[in-house]
Amino acid sequence: MSFEFKPDAILPEVIHVRPRRFGDSRGWFAETFRADVFAAAGIEGPFVQDNHSCSAPAGTIRGLHFQAEPNAQGKLVRCVRGRMLDVAVDIRPQSPGFGRVMQVELDAASGAMVFIPRGFAHGFCTLEDGVEVVYKTDAYYAPEQDRGIAHDDPAIGIDWPYPPDTRTLSDKDRALPTLRELFPPVEAGVTRP
Repeated sequence: MSFEFKPDAILPEVIHVRPRRFGDSRGWFAETFRADVFAAAGIEGPFVQDNHSCSAPAGTIRGLHFQAEPNAQGKLVRCVRGRMLDVAVDIRPQSPGFGRVMQVELDAASGAMVFIPRGFAHGFCTLEDGVEVVYKTDAYYAPEQDRGIAHDDPAIGIDWPYPPDTRTLSDKDRALPTLRELFPPVEAGVTRP
């Protein structure tokens, strides 16, 4: 088999993917996606958009991002240059895992990937300069449904590898609300929309 699939220990809906690399004196070759194999592992897609980012300084944080319904996105994320800490947060209010975090280091050397399904916020922190990330999405970008959660929300408690005063974030990401501001606690007898 060309891929190994493993559910995350904390958030089992998140799936870690390791492609098999075939190497010789020239280097290596690997399949990075194959729809039939991924579908058999529960990652069905179809994927409709590919994105590629480059973050110049180490300590750049992008996220925590997600798209609201009806344009929620699943993402298949891979680091193609350098190393990064990839993070997913369960934002499904009725889920027993609501607010729980998955963290994994991805790097270009291993080619490992992670599938983050709909219903999870996603972000990452670069661990060296010039990190490049590519990811497939199973829904198109919809700016009117673009949402996010503060990367430093204490209720989530992500252990970022850089102190706050050395992190590089966009102005948009610095102004994101907390998880409780987006999803207030449910009162007895009240259902969420």
